[in-house]
Amino acid sequence: MINFITISAPSGAGKTTLCKALRTVQPDIEWSISHTTRSKRDIEIDGVDYHFITIEKFEELILEDTFAEWENVHGFYYGTTKNNLEAAICNNKTLLLEMDVKGSMSVKKLYPQHTFSIFILPPSLEHLRKRLKNRGTDSDERIEIRLKRFQQEIEFQNKFDQVMINENLELAKVELINIVNKLKQGVINGT
Repeated sequence: MINFITISAPSGAGKTTLCKALRTVQPDIEWSISHTTRSKRDIEIDGVDYHFITIEKFEELILEDTFAEWENVHGFYYGTTKNNLEAAICNNKTLLLEMDVKGSMSVKKLYPQHTFSIFILPPSLEHLRKRLKNRGTDSDERIEIRLKRFQQEIEFQNKFDQVMINENLELAKVELINIVNKLKQGVINGT
């Protein structure tokens, strides 16, 4: 059984918006709540969007081998606990995990029979730059860091079960929902 649907994309490619759209029409798919050390955005709720914790607490959890995967992304830690994933397997639940590419690959390596991975690309680097600027949440310096990471992340796309391009948000929502419906119906399988 596929218990984990991982969604990865470069920052600004629309993965959060697409994940929220999927959750609206697939309420049986639960959101995997990751831990992070970054600051909470105004629209986010602690314990709903992320577990917001200190760097010291995160590093303590690393030493205790709590995480199935963790990564330092743009200077902030993000991680998914093993307990969260193993509870989903035990309870036959499907979790939606929004994570960086290395996180998706780590979960896929640890739980290969339980994971289906989706990579979302923007139509172009320039399109991504424009989205990041329009989002208004990052400085020009942080945008350049995100764009540099994009170049590294796209090298992983062939390791994902499915790759899609988010050029038109409404069409991308439909495409993602269709992929997950086919997965649930057994039309497509994780590898």
